Amino acid sequence: MKSKTASLPASPQAPATLETPLCGGLPAEFYCASDYDAVQSTGALMRQILNSVSQQVTRELEPKGLTNAQWVPMLKLYLGKASTVAELARVCQLDAGSMTRLLDRLEAKGFCRRIRSSEDRRVVNIELTPEGREAAKEIPAVLSRVQNAHLAGFTMDEWQNLKGYLRRILETAHTLQAANEKDDK
Repeated sequence: MKSKTASLPASPQAPATLETPLCGGLPAEFYCASDYDAVQSTGALMRQILNSVSQQVTRELEPKGLTNAQWVPMLKLYLGKASTVAELARVCQLDAGSMTRLLDRLEAKGFCRRIRSSEDRRVVNIELTPEGREAAKEIPAVLSRVQNAHLAGFTMDEWQNLKGYLRRILETAHTLQAANEKDDK
């Protein structure tokens, strides 16, 4: 069996060049199968936090008529991160079918409209209606309020460090994903 290594970041701010042997496909041995506690794993803790944030955001956006699944594409459109169905599906990490169904619901609520491109009939542009823009402009304030509430008690330095640690985990996840995709070829 071929030994693999992964480059792991050394600090919250900058990636390192430290090579760590992969043991059984895992970059470090923070967990052990004999005493593994799924509830206390970093993945489970992150999921619980995301679920809590998501539920609170949904509660606050419900009066605007937006569900958890709907506010993300609304925000992406509002911030100009996408203007076509294909772009929106990509930035929201949804397949085309899911995005179509979601847009059907948003259109039925009067929040957006799809407009076929006059230059390329295969391209479908999306724009927020005035009602959609009005609903979407509330989303950043709700997200800020909910996330600040979840971070109560953190100092500015702790918040910066936490973001650095999360970026490191994400960077490592991207490295592992790229390695897996390379191995699959």
